[in-house]
Amino acid sequence: MRTLLLAASATLALAVPAAAQTVAITNAKVVIGDGAGPVEGGTVVIRDGRVVAAGAGVAAPAGARVVDAGGRWVTPGIFAGFTRMGIVEVDAVEGTNDTSAGSSPFNAALDVTPAVNPRSSPLAINRLEGVTRAVVAPDNSKGSLFAGQGAVIDLGADTGAVARPRAFQFMEYGEAGARAAGGSRAAAYAMLKNALFEVRDYIRSPASFADRGKDALLTRADAEALVPVVQGRMPLLVHVERASDIQTVLGLKREVPGLRIVLVGATEGWTVAREIAAAGVPVIASALADLPESFEQLAATQSNIGRMKAAGVLVGIGTINQDEARQARWEKQFAGNLVALRRVPGAAGLEWGEAFATITARPAEALGLGDEYGSLKPGRRGDVVIWDGDPLEIGTSAVTVFIDGVEQPMTSRQTRLRERYWDPKEGPLPKAYQH
Repeated sequence: MRTLLLAASATLALAVPAAAQTVAITNAKVVIGDGAGPVEGGTVVIRDGRVVAAGAGVAAPAGARVVDAGGRWVTPGIFAGFTRMGIVEVDAVEGTNDTSAGSSPFNAALDVTPAVNPRSSPLAINRLEGVTRAVVAPDNSKGSLFAGQGAVIDLGADTGAVARPRAFQFMEYGEAGARAAGGSRAAAYAMLKNALFEVRDYIRSPASFADRGKDALLTRADAEALVPVVQGRMPLLVHVERASDIQTVLGLKREVPGLRIVLVGATEGWTVAREIAAAGVPVIASALADLPESFEQLAATQSNIGRMKAAGVLVGIGTINQDEARQARWEKQFAGNLVALRRVPGAAGLEWGEAFATITARPAEALGLGDEYGSLKPGRRGDVVIWDGDPLEIGTSAVTVFIDGVEQPMTSRQTRLRERYWDPKEGPLPKAYQH
């Protein structure tokens, strides 16, 4: 029994990352992540889970653990701008899919926090690819535009995945919103306006709202959840693709000035980029949509992000409708392609530093979290990645990953399966089984 307990303790020790400590990553090609390019011979210092200094001329503090990067690239971890990681494992298996609740009486009140599974296999897979934080959004269901409250999670190998619960409200507009509202964009807009009116009624008199029962479009809990949205204390992420739908959403902001709208997707955003910039609305865009997958994406082009950025729009990259439950790691390739687009005649891409910022600082800034995540500026979370090459090159791999200043295990279910079957040995247990 004692032997078994010791073995179990050893296994647990290997599974749980060490506590945060003061770490100095030296001899590094440092990328701050705010739009600038790399700095040679730099140092990054992390103390108590946060960055205290980064760049050239930074000295390693006395007593710090020194990690020699050997001239490798050192950057902030990738901040995945839109995912559904941790709330779905197998799409078609209902028991593993918590993205939406079609038969629930609630919509805006739904909160993904208790549904996030820190042991969901995509988290470790994406962590190995340098993704350290992710925006996790619910999906809407028939009968409501509102999907519920999303969260920001970290991808650390521990049980405390949710870093920011109730970080935003997510809703569908355009084709998906029209379906949810009854079949047309007119119905969707009427539903949205009416919901905002009901929230205002709730703010004026919460007690009387409780008596409205089934005649209200929103339950009491839904109305309460939308109060911080109407008051501008919580961002409202709106999935919208078509240019005219984007203009409708921007018009809503003029009617309710307090709304902190963030557009998601925005395939045709480049055609109304000046209007988006004038409204001060950030975008978490799909990077490489270049084919009209639907009638609301007829103006799709890979130059979308480059053109919006040129017009003054704050743009980050997300992966809505791009296997967003599993493949946030694709964002590195998306950003790299934006750099390559600069060499295509007539196309609009991004400089390397700004392209990298679309997967680090810009999504965090879009949600109002730029002072906390997305860069190596002092005070930001100690999410740092050491790479074996340019992180926007497809063949580059993460060598070491820190989340909140804690070095993470570089293993996943896939790596363990690889090791298990790489050179299987005969033994007392069935073939290749060790546990």
